[in-house]
Amino acid sequence: MKHKLISLLFAGHLLTDVCQGAVPALLPFFIAAYHLSYSAAGFLVLAATISSSVVQPLFGHLADRVSMPWLIAFGPLLAGLGIAFAGLSRDYHYILIGVTLCGLGAAIYHPEAARMANWASGEKKASGMSIFSVGGNAGFALGPVVTAGLVLAWGLKGMGFFLIPAFLGAALLLKAFTRQPSVSHNDPPAQEVPLTAEPNVQDAWVPFMVLVGAIVCRSVLLQGFNAFFPLYWIEVFHKSETAASTMLTVALGMGVMGNLAGGWLADRFGNKKTVLAAFVLLIPLLLAFVRLQNDLAATLLLVPIGFVMFVSFGPMIVMGQQYLPGRVGFASGITIGLAVSIGGFAAPLLGKLADHAGIHAVFYLLILFPVLSAALFFALPKDAVPEKTVLDVNKGLPG
Repeated sequence: MKHKLISLLFAGHLLTDVCQGAVPALLPFFIAAYHLSYSAAGFLVLAATISSSVVQPLFGHLADRVSMPWLIAFGPLLAGLGIAFAGLSRDYHYILIGVTLCGLGAAIYHPEAARMANWASGEKKASGMSIFSVGGNAGFALGPVVTAGLVLAWGLKGMGFFLIPAFLGAALLLKAFTRQPSVSHNDPPAQEVPLTAEPNVQDAWVPFMVLVGAIVCRSVLLQGFNAFFPLYWIEVFHKSETAASTMLTVALGMGVMGNLAGGWLADRFGNKKTVLAAFVLLIPLLLAFVRLQNDLAATLLLVPIGFVMFVSFGPMIVMGQQYLPGRVGFASGITIGLAVSIGGFAAPLLGKLADHAGIHAVFYLLILFPVLSAALFFALPKDAVPEKTVLDVNKGLPG
């Protein structure tokens, strides 16, 4: 495993997803400042989702054919510019533009970065991809608490501080990755397409699509949880916006540990066993959570919920890349971008449900989605792809 490259990709992922994690944390402040409905707030999540998901497979397709290391720097920069613009804006339509740009930054970053993470992980695919993914989980975990701190200290204009790490991080990443020969297409032909398959390697499209279905169901759960958890905590337990953002950070912070554990477990017990066990365990945990009326007990339960919710993240990305060994960038664009983010499309519908039936109804509905993910995952083959095929894909790469 190339630890320096993985660390840099982790840092870029962290920066990008801190910006994305700020979007749901901003919703209570936008609702209070501009008197938005739950539906209007959910539409902001939808806008960020569309921009981060729909075009991400396109960038992945391009990454499979042309190395574009500058995208690893430009993605976090655009995400930071977008979220800062959203916070500084006073009009709903400009806020919409800001969160859309933020999502587009994520769409640009993820495929090229995941393609590089796959290669840099060597034989420890699940562990390397989990470390890379943890950057995103940590970003989403830090996003709410950073946002709450900035807004409470300086109001919504405090979001302008996101510009500082955006520019500094982009400069660092651009300098680092344009100096890496392994991401350059000026190398000899054997090194020119590091993540494309040999002619005898077949892409397994049917299992890949089943996997995508499972990821989409998990995405609805994650996006719904991220978007409506602060509102749930405020309404059910009568806590402040700051307390709600802090509790979301607790859950997402445990997700960082769960993601790392998921990679370790998958490398030892297999991807399918690890992910299926996580989905099955998540069902009773969520059911217990929505029945609690005590905030202390709910806080304690957030620890295992956050942990288990993210165990599946890294292994599922690796499985997608293994099912499509000739299209690693495209597979990453689907599994990280489209499939993971598409759950945000459900946000306006969940918002309408909250408007008409209450926020509790939303969380009862969310329990259905790990059930569906487990059912789809159970139908997948035992092993995604033989290990030899995965190693053959990387022949001809520089050390």
